[in-house]
Amino acid sequence: MKERIISVDIFRGLTIALMILVNTPGNWEHVYAPFLHAQWHGYTPTDLVFPFFLFIVGTSIVLAYRDRKPDGASLSKISIRSLKLIGLGLFLGAFTITFPFFKDFESIRFPGVLQRIGIVFFFAALLYLYTNWRVILAVSVIILLGYWVWLGYIPIDGVAPTYERAPNNWANYIDLNVLGTHMYKEDYDPEGILSTFPAIVSALLGIFTGRILISKRSAKVGILALMGFGLLLTGHIWDVFFPINKPLWTSSYVLVTAGWANLLLALIYYLTDVKGYRFGSIFRYAGANAITIYFLSSFFTKLFYLVRVSESNSVHGWLYKTLFVYESISLKTSSLLYGLSVTAFYLLLAYIMYRKKIFIKV
Repeated sequence: MKERIISVDIFRGLTIALMILVNTPGNWEHVYAPFLHAQWHGYTPTDLVFPFFLFIVGTSIVLAYRDRKPDGASLSKISIRSLKLIGLGLFLGAFTITFPFFKDFESIRFPGVLQRIGIVFFFAALLYLYTNWRVILAVSVIILLGYWVWLGYIPIDGVAPTYERAPNNWANYIDLNVLGTHMYKEDYDPEGILSTFPAIVSALLGIFTGRILISKRSAKVGILALMGFGLLLTGHIWDVFFPINKPLWTSSYVLVTAGWANLLLALIYYLTDVKGYRFGSIFRYAGANAITIYFLSSFFTKLFYLVRVSESNSVHGWLYKTLFVYESISLKTSSLLYGLSVTAFYLLLAYIMYRKKIFIKV
């Protein structure tokens, strides 16, 4: 029987909880800075959340497929799971645009969080099953360096490229010309086409961490911490030449976020798997049904924004103003308390599902 690595479950569940928290403030106009994305270059704690999940996808691939053979059955299972994730993401995008009359399909956003998870999972799983660590390392280096050269040095219609939010940014240019109106914003998409390539590397770096966790090495915590500091340092040095940027998912951003992921996972692994301290169980429960919990939270958040209780209030607005807005506390605090309450609800749901042994595999 495969030995369960508790820290991975906790890390996955914690990441899902943070994804819900940063996606559901009471009021987007009143949010504390750490719970917002950086406007363009740079990063905040919120910008760590999605790459953390892709990183743990890579780690989980190692744990789930370490005993599998690279055969047709494995390929079929990986493909089906990837298509399910992409399908769920497209459903959320279509639901938001077409509710309640199921029209205006020409404005549906094609990219999205679940779509990116599905694509990244597919390629990372195939590389893990059908190649070795040397090939995975080579692919990672080629993608990160190639992405830097592409975005920074190849002209667009004779115009020098830029890393800024502009028409002569390669990531924005490709998304606009291929996706058209099916994007998050009119001029770019944070889960766009070109930026998906370095996002795959976020999961591939997680594969290396997974290999360390299942190895017989005795100094796993030290190795993970050393990897984390190395990636973090390299990413920040690269930031001077290729800015850390989540919407573009730049190569420096990949390294920095993977560095923080390794450091956090090393800490949790030391406390739980090495020292045996019992904490974070509520996150383990969320980690057991991570995609299900994320999908439900996204679906009902969208639904609460769309359903009106009056001309001036949606269900979301009514709940926020009725239960969380008081003169004695600031609007930012009210907004945060709403998000924390929503997150607590889904953690409770995850706990109930876990206790009743309901595990929905996507």
